[in-house]
Amino acid sequence: MIKGLTRSGIGMSASLEQFVRQAAAHGFGAVDSSGAELEGWAQQTGLATAQELLQSLNMRIGAIALPVEWRQDEATFRSQLAALAQAAQWAESFGVKACCTYVLPSTDEKAAHFAVVATRRLRICADILDGYGISLGLEFVGPHHLRTHWANPFLWTMAETLDWIGAIGRPNVGLLLDAYHWYTNEGTERELLELNPAQIVHVHLNDAKPVPVTEALDNDRIYPGEGVIDLPLFLRSLQTIGYRGVVSQEILTPQPPAQSEAELLARSQAAFDSVFKAAGLQ
Repeated sequence: MIKGLTRSGIGMSASLEQFVRQAAAHGFGAVDSSGAELEGWAQQTGLATAQELLQSLNMRIGAIALPVEWRQDEATFRSQLAALAQAAQWAESFGVKACCTYVLPSTDEKAAHFAVVATRRLRICADILDGYGISLGLEFVGPHHLRTHWANPFLWTMAETLDWIGAIGRPNVGLLLDAYHWYTNEGTERELLELNPAQIVHVHLNDAKPVPVTEALDNDRIYPGEGVIDLPLFLRSLQTIGYRGVVSQEILTPQPPAQSEAELLARSQAAFDSVFKAAGLQ
């Protein structure tokens, strides 16, 4: 598996090129980005120069975020499809294979109708991405407080999300598997071992504070190995089933981190080294 970083938990306001260099210097092999950021980097330095830097550092772009608001009105959704195609084109030029979005566990819409509309919209997104060799990862969101934040319950478990992926019916749609959401669903080793690695598009790694699982807040995560999630088991299970893709740190916090970017990069490196070692992966 490839150790990766998102900007969440790092606080880096630097350019994508600087982010890539810093991540590589701290033992990571990937960073997550966006289509727009990739386009900006390529236009600023030249696509070939950016590609060569990634290759020289043995780095890759792990995933981009889906640049389409598929949860709101149809006009908004349709107006952003051209941006998705453009983002996918730039992502393909950087060798990116994953584009991800999250699925909130409740909605103010009628849940059944929302599911019908969202299925059609995500199928359209998947078809656009497929033309560029990119898979769409859907992230189920587990924290209990979000299950009732909006009027009607929707999906929040891995099993439900896999069923929905089956209904979307496109081979390039799978899971963005986040350790925090697996934990807040009280996920099991067996649940992970029953996955086919082809069902996983991307992975997020983070940890949880020692509070009752029902009180774990989505935006109050901590660094891998500093909390109560059995991350060695999580990683070993992914290794066992044959997942060899990117595992990206994502730390959401109520306030921006107080430490410097250099300190947070070093903290992240130590955190990944610790949990990967405990999992027997290095």
